[in-house]
Amino acid sequence: MNIFIFTYHKVRDFFTFPIRWVKNSKNRKLVAEVREEQRKKLEKTLAETVKGEENEKPLENQEPENEGLKRITFDYEVVNQNGQTVKSSFDAQTESEVRAFLINEGYKIVKITPRSKWSLNVEIGTTKLSIAELTFALTQLSTYIKAGIPLIDSVRILAKQTVKPTKRKIYERIVYDLITGENFSTALENQSKVFPRLLINMVKTSEMTGDLPSVLDEMSEYYTSIEQTRKQMISALIYPAVILVVSIVVVIFCLVYVVPSFTTMYVSSDTPLPTITQVTLNMSDFIQDNYIYILLMIVIIAIVYRQAFKNVKSFRRVMQSIYMKLPVIGNIIIYKEVMMFTKTFASLINHNVNITQTMEVLSKISNNEIYKEIIYNTIDNLQKGGKISDSFRGEWAFPIVAYEMLVTGESTGQLGLMMEKVAEHYGTLHKSSVAAIKSLVEPITIVFLAVCVGFILVSMFVPMFGSYGTIG
Repeated sequence: MNIFIFTYHKVRDFFTFPIRWVKNSKNRKLVAEVREEQRKKLEKTLAETVKGEENEKPLENQEPENEGLKRITFDYEVVNQNGQTVKSSFDAQTESEVRAFLINEGYKIVKITPRSKWSLNVEIGTTKLSIAELTFALTQLSTYIKAGIPLIDSVRILAKQTVKPTKRKIYERIVYDLITGENFSTALENQSKVFPRLLINMVKTSEMTGDLPSVLDEMSEYYTSIEQTRKQMISALIYPAVILVVSIVVVIFCLVYVVPSFTTMYVSSDTPLPTITQVTLNMSDFIQDNYIYILLMIVIIAIVYRQAFKNVKSFRRVMQSIYMKLPVIGNIIIYKEVMMFTKTFASLINHNVNITQTMEVLSKISNNEIYKEIIYNTIDNLQKGGKISDSFRGEWAFPIVAYEMLVTGESTGQLGLMMEKVAEHYGTLHKSSVAAIKSLVEPITIVFLAVCVGFILVSMFVPMFGSYGTIG
């Protein structure tokens, strides 16, 4: 059945190619005309602005024209078409560029001032888009474009409906790049710290095929599913962590406040204490005498671990390898990584991105050093004329089922379809594993807490039973 469907799509694409080519050519021509018109309008506004400022003194922080393309930040205050005052900032080479851009966008300028490098004017809020904000923007752009609104006007709408200045600046930069003739993918790439590498590459692909709305919809669904997986992972880890912390707090409370009340009684009796009681008393004394150093040590270890994990590749690889080999937790991590890898792989392949470029994109968006190493080996094999599956053969981090489906997809020419099936399969396994760990955590922590508290209570009451036996 799959063969018939595959053949049907290929035949349909073959006969409809001339129509799609003519349609895409017209679309590209129309987009080029709109961009050229916007560029000429901006250049005209910029020329008029510069002409009026020829006699002005150069700005203190402004870079001379012969010193490259370095941009500086300008703070501005404008009034929009609704009469509302808007304060924000913009990065440009000169004040004239900022003025021309704001006039071109329909703002009435109140003031524009260059921000000094010593300025304390710090913008509140992050300059990155959250997953929810990114998916909303992608969905909105797709809807506007499908409704016949040009891309540049669609981004303008997003900029004007964005309340936070730091987020509005992101869209304003895209508008500025589009006006000056840049492609949408280039405008996104100019803010590579804001937009994911995968999205940039997928937009590049859509610019070649002329099917931007469908790519935006797919990316919106992709990031939504990835965010759901991330939340499931956090939920699975937070619950046991909270329970464990509560258990430790209860044990420490018993050692610090309950045990000392027995200590004075046992010390005054001058009777030899059982080993279990002596161990508990020593633990209580140690915590009370060194609690400051214990807390300080925990903080130092946490900071060192975080910095090492973030900056030291070898340390990060070792720790990720350990986590992935833990019972239950390891399966959750592997299922998540395989799902994300194959889902992204399928998206790129289905949009006709070549294998080598696909692997390069995957290596940049993955944070797991184990899978990065496999991807780098795949790139080397491809350059030598080898197969993709050769790099995944025998890898413990890539399950057998996923490997066999990779081989099948590679041999049948349906690699994208097979990777989608793998992503669905391991997405289901990931959800079930998360549910399983939630159900196991509660009884395990209850047993842990009961053992610890029971140990403390028994150690405190054993000497009492011994003294009662002596009296009897």
